[in-house]
Amino acid sequence: MAGFFTWFWRYRNYAVIVLTPLLLLPLPLVIPTSEAKCGYVIILMALYWCTECIPLAATALLPVILFPMMKIMESDEVCIQYLKDSNMLFIGGLLVAIAVEHWNLHKRIALQVLLFVGVKPSLLMIGFMGTTAFLSMWISNTASTAMMLPIANAVLQQLSDSEANAEERAYYELQAAGHGVDNQGFEMMDANVRKEVEQKDSSVNMDRDNMAGTHNDISKATGSEMAEQRRIKREQKYMKLTKGMSLCVCYAASIGGTATLTGTTPNVILKGQIDKLFPENGGIINFASWFGFAFPNMILMLVLAWLWLQFMFLGLNFKKSFGCGGKSAGDKEAYQVIKEEYKTLGKMSFAEACVLVIFTLLVLLWFTREPGFIPGWATVLFNQKKSFVTDGTVAILMSALFFCIPSKFPRSGRTSEDGVPAESAPPPLLTWEIVHEKMPWNILLLLGGGFALAHGSEVSGLSKWLGESLIPLQSIPPFAISILLCLMVAMFTECSSNTATTTLFLPILGAMATAIKIHPLYVMFPCTIAASLAFMLPVATPPNAIAFSYGNLKVMDMAKAGFILNFVGVLTINIGINTWGVAMFDLDTFPSWANVTKNP
Repeated sequence: MAGFFTWFWRYRNYAVIVLTPLLLLPLPLVIPTSEAKCGYVIILMALYWCTECIPLAATALLPVILFPMMKIMESDEVCIQYLKDSNMLFIGGLLVAIAVEHWNLHKRIALQVLLFVGVKPSLLMIGFMGTTAFLSMWISNTASTAMMLPIANAVLQQLSDSEANAEERAYYELQAAGHGVDNQGFEMMDANVRKEVEQKDSSVNMDRDNMAGTHNDISKATGSEMAEQRRIKREQKYMKLTKGMSLCVCYAASIGGTATLTGTTPNVILKGQIDKLFPENGGIINFASWFGFAFPNMILMLVLAWLWLQFMFLGLNFKKSFGCGGKSAGDKEAYQVIKEEYKTLGKMSFAEACVLVIFTLLVLLWFTREPGFIPGWATVLFNQKKSFVTDGTVAILMSALFFCIPSKFPRSGRTSEDGVPAESAPPPLLTWEIVHEKMPWNILLLLGGGFALAHGSEVSGLSKWLGESLIPLQSIPPFAISILLCLMVAMFTECSSNTATTTLFLPILGAMATAIKIHPLYVMFPCTIAASLAFMLPVATPPNAIAFSYGNLKVMDMAKAGFILNFVGVLTINIGINTWGVAMFDLDTFPSWANVTKNP
C-alpha cells in the first residue's frame, strides 16, 4: 500500500489532469444550460490553476477549446479576446522594464539611493524598502528583489566583519595592557563590555604579588570566554538582521508593484476586466487615476510594514537603530562597499541616458494623457469623440523607440578598440533577441484567458445568474463585504498565483457589485491589490522564494511576519478605498455605466 501511495504522489499531476474533468462532467450533463457549461469550464480552470498540474499559460488556452465545443461562443469570438488593449499596455510596460534592466539603470538608481540614506540599521531598512518599492513600480518584482538582495547581504556582511575586527583589536590591546583601565583598546570597547571585564576582574580578588601566575591564567580564560560570548551574540544579531533585510526587500517588491497600473499583472487584469464587463465606464481606470489612488496606499502600507519589521528584527530602540551620533569604523567600511559597487558602474553611458529619457517621457505622457482634473493631451488632440489613444498606445509608441535609437552616440570615423575603422553601426538599445529571451510571454496568455472567461460568463448568462444569487448580500454593509472579500483573496493568493486569483475573482465580483447596486470598483479595486499581499509562504511569490533562499529564513519566520502584514495590508486598502478612493471615483454612488439590466 505504501508503494501505491508513493507511485500515486509521483503521478499526482496526471491524475488531476484526467480525473478533474471526469468528476465535474455531471454538471453540464445534468444541467445542460449555457450557464452550467460555462461554470464547468471556470471550475475546471480554477482547479488546474490552483494545482498547477499543467502550466498556467496552457490552462489559460482551455476556453479556445471548450467554449466552441460546448457551443458557448464561436472560435473567432473566443480567440479575439486574447489580445486586447490591456495586453498592449502590458507589453509596452515590459519592454521598458527590459530596457532598464538590460542597461543596469535600475542598479545605478538603487545604489545612489543607498549612498544617500547611509548604513545605520533602520535607515538601511528604509533605504532598501523604498528603493525596492520604487523599482517594482516599473520593473518586475522578481527582478528588483533579485538585484537588491545581494547588495543587502554584502553590506550586512561588511558590517558584521567590521564589528568583529573592532572587537578583536580591542581584546588584544586589552590583553597587552594587562586590563589597564587607561589602555586605549579598553576605552574603545563598548560600555557594557567594559563593565563585564571589570566585574570579572574584581571577582578574581587575589594577592597579585604571591599569585601573579594564577591571576594571568584566570584573566586569559576570562577574556577568551568573553570574546566567545561576544562572537555568538554578534552572529545572532546579524543573523536576525539578515532575516529582517531579506523580508523587507521581498515584501517591498510586492507592495511597490501595486502603485502603478503596469507594476504587476493583477493591476492590468483589473483594467481589462472593467473595460470588458463595463464598456461604457469612460476610461475610469487609467495610469493617472490608478496612481492617484494606489501610490498613497503603497506609501502607507510600506511605512506600516517597516514599523512591523523594525519591531520584529531590530526592536524599538530607535536611538540605537538610527545610530544617532558619528559614524563608526564599521559603518564607514560598509558605506565604502556600496560606494565601490557604484564606482564599478562607471559614468552613465549614452544608452543609459537614452533609456532614462524615454522612461521619463513615458511616465509624463501617461500622467498627462487623461489626468482627470483638466483635459489631457490625448483628449485635446485625438479623443474628442472616441477614445482613439489609450495608455497602451503611449506604451507601444515609447517602447518602439528602443528599437530605433543606437546604443552608442553616432560619430563620423568611429573606430574599434584596435584602431581599425568600425564596419557596422552599433546595435539599437534593444534587440529582438533580448526581448525574446526576457519577455514573459506566458503572462500575455494568462491575461487573454481571463478576458475569455469574463466574456464567456457574460455571453452564457452565468454572470447574470451569479449576480441574482448574490442579491441577499445587500443586507451586509459594503465596507464589511469589502473587508471579508479582501481577506479571502489575500488568503487564496498565498497558495495560488495572483494572476490566476484575480482572473477568477474579478468577473464574479463585478457581477456581485451590479446585483447589490454598489460601485464595482468598491470591491474590485481593493481585492485586486489584496491579491498582491502574498507575504506568508515562500512559494506564494517569486520574491518570497528568492528571499527565502538568501536570508537563512525558516518558513515560520516568514509566516509570523507575513500573517500580521496580510491584515495590515487589508486594513490600509480599505482605509484608502473608504477615504480618498470615495472622493476620486465617487464610490458612494452606483454609476449608470454599471447598470447592466439587459441579458446579452
